[in-house]
Amino acid sequence: MARKRILCIEDNDSNMRLVSRIVEGEKHDFTAAADGMTALAMVQRDPPDLILLDINIPGLNGLELARRLKSDASLASIPLIATTANVLLGDRERCLEAGCDEYLAKPLDVRELQSILRTYLT
Repeated sequence: MARKRILCIEDNDSNMRLVSRIVEGEKHDFTAAADGMTALAMVQRDPPDLILLDINIPGLNGLELARRLKSDASLASIPLIATTANVLLGDRERCLEAGCDEYLAKPLDVRELQSILRTYLT
């Protein structure tokens, strides 16, 4: 399987390191952004194969970023995986309504993330 490019949008360093290890362990290329506006510019300039999106990020929040990406026909097909500590009733639905394809609660389950990467990248 060819290496895929994964963009992780996350403002927490330890979460970023964990995701980086998982993505690289799956033999994919890892890129990162710490806020919504930086991420939006990166995606528009060079679209990745999959986006791991923290919902609580500075600037443009994850839900708004998801809506913008999914409303752009050239970017809408990129799988968008919400990674969030927002685990209250309705949070999952809000992420999916905003355009996220999957919802992963934090703390991230390594096997669950590996499974999602395999599902969306093969």
